[in-house]
Amino acid sequence: MSLFRTPQVVLFSRDLPRTVSFYEALGFEEVFRTPTEGSPIHVDLVLDGYRIGLASEGSTRDDHGLEPVAHGQRAAVILWTDDAAASYARLQEVGATPVKEPQPWLGRLLIAWVEDPDGHLIQVAEAV
Repeated sequence: MSLFRTPQVVLFSRDLPRTVSFYEALGFEEVFRTPTEGSPIHVDLVLDGYRIGLASEGSTRDDHGLEPVAHGQRAAVILWTDDAAASYARLQEVGATPVKEPQPWLGRLLIAWVEDPDGHLIQVAEAV
């Protein structure tokens, strides 16, 4: 029996409602929010069984005594797709910042890179 279960990644956000809206526009669905009313300090979202958490930078600092970094390329969310070009365009339509247009990689993938509203990298990957 494993000591651990149900891994997930939590990304820190300077503007949690904006970042939640961004991921919801990509098809993620909210499954947890605290507090349940008013401005959230943490929201979990799920897409196709993949769960990510978004935590406010202020709450992480104030509630847990940590020093979160809510900017820069510290992590990447990978989204598999059947159409890298269309996915790259859609990400920009909902507020992503383009980083790198779709390009072949390893002779079997087409990948593109954007940043979400907080600067986290998102890679879209298409098997070709």
